[in-house]
Amino acid sequence: MANTMKSVVSFTFTLCASNLVSGQVRYSIPEELGQGAFVGNIVEDLKQNIRELSARNVQFISNDRNQYMDENQENGIVLVRERIDREHLCGQSSTCSLHFQIVLDNPVEIGRLVVTVLDINDNSPSFSKDNYYIQVNEVISPGAHYPLESAYDPDVGTNSINSYQISPNSHFGIKVQTRSDGSKMAALLLEEPLDREQQSTFHLVLMAIDGGIPHRSGTAQIIISITDANDNAPVFDHEMYRTNVLENAPEGTLVIKLNAVDLDEGTNAELTYSFTSHTLQRARELFRLDPGTGDIRVQGLLDFEENNIHELYVEAVDKGPYLMTGHTKVLVGLIDVNDNTPELEVTSVSSTIPEDAHPGTVIAAISVRDPDIGENGQVQCEIDVNIAFKLQKTQNNNYKLVSNGVLDCETYPEYNISISCWDSGSPSLATITSILVSISDVNDNAPKFTQASYNMLVRENNQPGAFLSAVTALDPDFAQNGAMSYSFLKNQLQNVSASPYISINSESGTIYALLAFDYEQLKNFQTIVQAQDAGVPSLSSTAIVNVIILDQNDNAPVIISPLPCNSLASMRIDRQAIYPGDVITKVIATDADSGMNTRLSFQMLEASGSRLFSVSLLSGEISAVRRFNNQDAITQKVVVMVKDNGQPSLSSTTTICFSVLSNVPEKFLVQNRQPSDPENFTELYIYLIIIFGSTSFVFLATIVILVVLKCKQDRNINHYNPTCCCCYRRSNSNEAFNRRTMPKDMISYTGAHPSLPISETYLYPIHIPPESSKRDYLFLKPCDATLPLNELNVHTSSVTK
Repeated sequence: MANTMKSVVSFTFTLCASNLVSGQVRYSIPEELGQGAFVGNIVEDLKQNIRELSARNVQFISNDRNQYMDENQENGIVLVRERIDREHLCGQSSTCSLHFQIVLDNPVEIGRLVVTVLDINDNSPSFSKDNYYIQVNEVISPGAHYPLESAYDPDVGTNSINSYQISPNSHFGIKVQTRSDGSKMAALLLEEPLDREQQSTFHLVLMAIDGGIPHRSGTAQIIISITDANDNAPVFDHEMYRTNVLENAPEGTLVIKLNAVDLDEGTNAELTYSFTSHTLQRARELFRLDPGTGDIRVQGLLDFEENNIHELYVEAVDKGPYLMTGHTKVLVGLIDVNDNTPELEVTSVSSTIPEDAHPGTVIAAISVRDPDIGENGQVQCEIDVNIAFKLQKTQNNNYKLVSNGVLDCETYPEYNISISCWDSGSPSLATITSILVSISDVNDNAPKFTQASYNMLVRENNQPGAFLSAVTALDPDFAQNGAMSYSFLKNQLQNVSASPYISINSESGTIYALLAFDYEQLKNFQTIVQAQDAGVPSLSSTAIVNVIILDQNDNAPVIISPLPCNSLASMRIDRQAIYPGDVITKVIATDADSGMNTRLSFQMLEASGSRLFSVSLLSGEISAVRRFNNQDAITQKVVVMVKDNGQPSLSSTTTICFSVLSNVPEKFLVQNRQPSDPENFTELYIYLIIIFGSTSFVFLATIVILVVLKCKQDRNINHYNPTCCCCYRRSNSNEAFNRRTMPKDMISYTGAHPSLPISETYLYPIHIPPESSKRDYLFLKPCDATLPLNELNVHTSSVTK
């Protein structure tokens, strides 16, 4: 392999051993050599001693980005470092070379090494299409030719396309022409007259053959349709156009104006210009062709360093019924200008740093490169000096971005740092790159409520789930450090927990009622709300929430006593015992509301008797207006309404029945107080009866014991009734009823609630067995110890049954 390669190496040596600067070494190698292939021997070609060269540290510096060659320091042999593709490296250029600088130390000497890459026939010709369609009018005379689209071979020189052939047929041949640039173009030549009626279609194979050894070829099928009329194809002014344009030409710049002529008339002479499929896609992106005028204009960004010449293949098609086409080629050369700005490459070490980072923390590593050379390639960079960062230069065209001050996420959560770099060319070209540096938050701020305490007013009987109010806390931190959740603390104020009554939205702080409040059960309560962020560790703060429940007039007055007619028997009163102004009973009512809602007023709605009773507006006492006479009904009904002072006002009514009798036995007074139907008693009535009975029993027992003890001390009692257990005297019943037993200053309310104040004088009915033929009305009075024993008489009066 080495011997074979040496046969293709040419050497040019024009330097002296003592002056390497004036010398140049040139090698020629074929493309596609593998890694490690032999290129040449620097020691032999420079006629130097291998030991001296080793001591002088021979270095190869490539002018390209890729280092295609390596030099062995021990023996001076130059080897291929990586495979070289000439078409990729130099495109369609006729020459292709790699340039190196040879640098020797002690003393410093610089020479040049040029390696010419020779083309090999490693690419076959190819057509842009597998099938080409051509329409030929049958009236066309022999000798007419139809340009065919050329095949494409990326190889150059003799390895490029050399000839075209067409499959044998009786009517068509191939005509090969050489352009001014040496490339071959083919045209389909009509050799014999056509007769569409005999044969309307021809299927021919076009073959393109290159000049390499061995030959390579490519084929395409030509389908020829025989048509009528329109027998002139468009013809361009030139077979090939050449033009140049600046590489920084703006979009819309006119590159060249093409012109083709069709000798036909009418629509057969109207032409449409377009790029053929053989035009590279990249060229289509950079240039546009006006289909009507043939103008080629710039439409993309041209770059001399990317490609300095572009080939455009254009066809002109007429608008006849049978289309005819003319072809041309346009070579657009680019004129180089100083248009390369510095290129920055940023390697981010950390695009996010905590706000408590120390000064000098490295944010990013930056390298800058300018493809230009000389002053145009010398680059300087800087950033704004009024920020908490700075740019430090580490080595040639390398920088690092570091922090240079105190960072505060709450003040500046992020920095958009602009790095400006410019070269020393004239005019100077610059580039700006921005680096976004985010300052990560540290949980250094606790949530803070907008108020230390919140007072929330809500009316009772609200809807469960009703909105009460909202608490708000602010946290200047970000992300989870500023994300707050609200909750009620488990510890309680006033020994009342808020959890059964209200709830709080953990995200918004909105407070809702969980149930309908009842002012009569709960008037206010207090709890503590906490706002806690999601930082690690989390921070929190608290505020006091006072919930005040406002009363509504939602409770009607409740009449406690006396009991209505439908619950108990009617109240019995003695006709002769009642005088005008005497209080017969009192309507006692209560209202569970508060304030003005509990102010009660009493009103008599209906009375069966004529002007017998009156009701006190404020106290509810029912008094006799006049004395009863014989014309009054023995059963009297009074309807009393109790009304509160709320808005709107609520009321309750009760019907009180009185039985007006003469000489009322005590037995009936007792029986009248017994419930006629126990099922009508409510639970409240049962409690009242129990309390009243217990109180009466205790009081009666006390009185009986005191009377017995007093009687034993004074005298021996002639008549002792175990049932009564008291001192008594019998008197005429009329005399008893005529006596005022209930002084106004010592009023006893029949049927009143047991919690009312009770005077010292009481009427106690004593039950006598029903088989007795007489009923006695016994009136108890306190035993006076000052009375002589002989004045204590017992009088009995009998009433016939």
